[in-house]
Amino acid sequence: MAIILNIETATKNCSVCLAKNGQIIAIRELNDGNYSHAEKLHPFIQEILKEVNLTSKDIDAVAVSKGPGSYTGLRIGVSAAKGMCFAIDKPLISIGTLHSLAHYISVDDGLIIPMLDARRMEVYSAVYDSKYKEIREIKAEIIDENSFKEELSQGKVYFLGDGALKCKDIILHENAIFIEDKFPSSKEMAVLSFDKYQKSDTEDVAYFEPFYLKDFIAIPEKKKV
Repeated sequence: MAIILNIETATKNCSVCLAKNGQIIAIRELNDGNYSHAEKLHPFIQEILKEVNLTSKDIDAVAVSKGPGSYTGLRIGVSAAKGMCFAIDKPLISIGTLHSLAHYISVDDGLIIPMLDARRMEVYSAVYDSKYKEIREIKAEIIDENSFKEELSQGKVYFLGDGALKCKDIILHENAIFIEDKFPSSKEMAVLSFDKYQKSDTEDVAYFEPFYLKDFIAIPEKKKV
């Protein structure tokens, strides 16, 4: 038996769950349009542990969404996960954010393209087949009317994630299917993290860093007049 704490903070959705052998036994998440991870993450963890009458010592591993995504959100989630792993001396598991998001849907054929908003008309995306095998690596790209033209010519393409919303009025191909209002969640992490746990596919807690994809660029504050 394995009890795994799953942490997802790569986007505005602050999501944590406890799963036993890949089955969710407690979950908390909040997506109110703001980045509330710093305020909500640790209370959520305490709440779900209390709900199922467990303590942090009962956890067998901690899984965290590794990115890409929000620089600050990823830092908060990974820092919390690493801190818990050090404190309870348990392994750290990382789950690709886009890979996890792709598992939100199940299709018999076609392609799945999870997308995360990367400001303006840029998105982080990857391409998966119906078995969730990655057939195009993660990229940061500017969306225009020719985006994913090759994939769309092959059949149905399912776009999902907050990055897909900005593409709906640009990618007008008949094979494009848009699944709205879906963010990465710890729900989809549960089965993936258990699979990695069984394979002992873990990270070095001391040296693990999030997958940012792009360098962080600080936006200077506007001078007060």
